Amino acid sequence: MAEYKERRPQAVMISKRVNVFYLEHVRLMQKDERVVYLTEGNHGIDQFVAIPDKNTAFILLGKGTSITDAAARKLAESNVLVGFCGSGGSPLFGVIDVAFLLPQDEYRPTSHAQKWFALWANDRTRIEMGREFLRYRVTYDKRMYKKLKIEVPELIFDTFDENITHCETITDLLAAEGRFAKALYAALASVYSIPKFIRDAGAKKKDNPEQRVNSFLDHGNYLAYGYAAVALHGMGVPYFLPVLHGKTRRGALVFDVADLFKDWLVMPLAFRCASEKAKNNRFRAEVIEHALKHEVLDDVMGFISSLPDKVT
Repeated sequence: MAEYKERRPQAVMISKRVNVFYLEHVRLMQKDERVVYLTEGNHGIDQFVAIPDKNTAFILLGKGTSITDAAARKLAESNVLVGFCGSGGSPLFGVIDVAFLLPQDEYRPTSHAQKWFALWANDRTRIEMGREFLRYRVTYDKRMYKKLKIEVPELIFDTFDENITHCETITDLLAAEGRFAKALYAALASVYSIPKFIRDAGAKKKDNPEQRVNSFLDHGNYLAYGYAAVALHGMGVPYFLPVLHGKTRRGALVFDVADLFKDWLVMPLAFRCASEKAKNNRFRAEVIEHALKHEVLDDVMGFISSLPDKVT
């Protein structure tokens, strides 16, 4: 009879990972070769909860959390990104970008980064990269809004698509993007009967529907940044090579990539949950469920891989 040998669980491919965690007021640690977090009630330790690290894409640690070196090492071995943020998934201070701890001991391809560097270093091709980002975004948005049966005027997407074609500089592209975002916000505000909505990032108030939308948008955006960071890290493309956001901004490529899918993943849910007075945990669960169901990581990683071939 062949001798049985215990085998370590195999990590799930990054683009297929199911789990995303946002934690507050817990301690993340390693226990019996597992990553767990423990919560503390009024009478001491409440319970240990295991995290399936081999099938987790990223973890966001909010206020009142800590992580041991053993847990950090275990998560790195499983190629799990760990992010630090403020209450509700937003930065503790509005001017501080979310920071991610990146695993350093795993193999990642270099070919994507090499191609990206070559295109990014040239002003002309970097503009074309930005154009392709926005083309993919509007195509993705149009497809997903139809799939999710969210009725906004198709003219919003068609106008943005046409404007992208005529842009000659990054500034032009950003201006077109700004007009598109404003029109999409207005359309969603109309759909969900929140007509007085004005985007106010980082306001941290929830006294009325408009403020609840802003709060959910902030929260959802940081989940989107997590997915974007995982996609880029998995492809081996550094965060400091943005195509639209400022070239000197730390981690700006994460924001560029998150913008590819925030319009359909975060924005409609923020408006709907605000109109229904939903809690943060429900909104968060729906964002994560949508991201998994509609294979955000697969789609975005495919775009990152194919982009260099579209730009000449």
